[in-house]
Amino acid sequence: MRSASLRLAAWQPHAGAVRAPAAMRDWLTTEGSLTARLMAHSEVFRVRRLHQNAALCLADEARAIGLPRPGRVWEREVLLECDGRPRVFGHTVVPTGCTASDWPLFSALGERSLGTTLFYDPLVRRGRLEYARIRAGHPLMARVRAAVGGSDDTLYYARRCVYRRHQGLLLVTEVFLPSVLDLKPTRTQQNTK
Repeated sequence: MRSASLRLAAWQPHAGAVRAPAAMRDWLTTEGSLTARLMAHSEVFRVRRLHQNAALCLADEARAIGLPRPGRVWEREVLLECDGRPRVFGHTVVPTGCTASDWPLFSALGERSLGTTLFYDPLVRRGRLEYARIRAGHPLMARVRAAVGGSDDTLYYARRCVYRRHQGLLLVTEVFLPSVLDLKPTRTQQNTK
């Protein structure tokens, strides 16, 4: 029973429920585009794509994207980097039943930000944010560690949100790395939508 519970994150509807420090809670509750905020906190912003391919969704993602159990999805993982340092690990899943008209740009994003397409497409509807602490044993922890290092005792704070376009669902999970707290504003934030 313990190993099954480690594969699931306790996603909460309120950021306060994950007991993040105030500075991290400020990042978790960013209202508009996280990409825009990161850009405003860096001289050079980059999306580094780790991979984008077919995969099996995580157990705690299935219900969020309308699947009765973990199933096949299109998966994309990226690092959002500010001034050459990773700050956020991004994990996105789209059910394979979604069509190209649901998410026309998803397969061609490359190293472009998904946020720039989501926040500027009038057909996209954003769901409610959910928050969690990601610990050792959760599959995202292993993926973050593979991308940036870290140890088993590291605790990450994350948020996720379901986006809808036409009939298609897309789930974006953002895992905030501790280095995000080192960022200071360098220019005015452009998008607070």
